This record gives sequence, structure tokens and C-alpha cells, in this order.
Amino acid sequence: MTLVFYVKSYIEVRRFKKEDAKEVRNLIVRNFLEVNSKDYGISAMEKLAKVYNVEKVLSVASYAHMYVFEFDGKIIGTGSISSFWESETESILLSIFVLPEFHGKGVGRKIINTLETDEFYVRASRIEIPASITATEFYRKFGYDYKNGVKELDDEHHYRLEKFKAAGLK
Repeated sequence: MTLVFYVKSYIEVRRFKKEDAKEVRNLIVRNFLEVNSKDYGISAMEKLAKVYNVEKVLSVASYAHMYVFEFDGKIIGTGSISSFWESETESILLSIFVLPEFHGKGVGRKIINTLETDEFYVRASRIEIPASITATEFYRKFGYDYKNGVKELDDEHHYRLEKFKAAGLK
């Protein structure tokens, strides 16, 4: 129990910097191979890991507000938020991952709480998340529910979740 409190209390949050790209990419790939593979199969995740390179991370960072979460000088989590197709009233949460050894220690909650204070979240009245099978129930704890009430995987094998709120409010 002490570790959980300690980790939650001493996580540094900052905006992504270009030099973080390789470490963030490695964190994401570890999740694909060690966590998401349980729901999607190892071969599908190995294929995804090959295309999720440093350039992909930099691409997301070029249009989204990307954050990194550090513990003891090491990036242990990442998350991004962007406008949804350049909308002023809709935003999308993207690339939310925590190092596998830090799962269940409050890091994911800190990522969501951080993203939900970002200007893209605050100005939006609708926020969407393309959720992996693995993470769907985690996001539902924060009030995100199946888009249009439909619990169905999309073409990318994600559940589309959404949350509505008054624009300008956290």
C-alpha cells in the first residue's frame, strides 16, 4: 500500500519533448506485446509494434497535446488529447499507456485526470476514446460509455467510447 501512495505522489507530469519519442515508443510497444496481446493475440500486436515507430509518436505529438509521466527520472506513462477532426467542441483521447509494472498503481488515473484538465478537454462538450478491449472497463470508470450506446468493435478493433459535458467545464 505504501508503494501505491508513493508512486501516485511523486509522479512528475510534463508535456512531451521530441527527445522522449524513443522511450515513449518503447513503453507503448511493451504494452502491445505484454498486455494487449492477451486480448488481440501476439501476432497482431507484433505487427502493430512494427509500425508504431518513433515517427508515429512524433506524428501524434505534432497535432495532439502529449504528456509524459515520470517516476524516478523514467517515463512510466503517456497520454494525449487532441481536437476531434479539428472540432472546437469535440476532443479525442489518444495513446494512453502505462508501463506494465506500474499498472494498478494510480498512474492511469493520473493520466486521465491530467488530460481532463487540458484546454482541448475543457473546451469540448464531447470527448471520444478509441479504447482497446483491454482498457475499456478502465475508461468506463471515468464516465466514458459506448458511443451511441453501441458496444461493438470498430475496424481497428477498438470500442468507441464517449463522454458528454458542458463545454468550458472540467
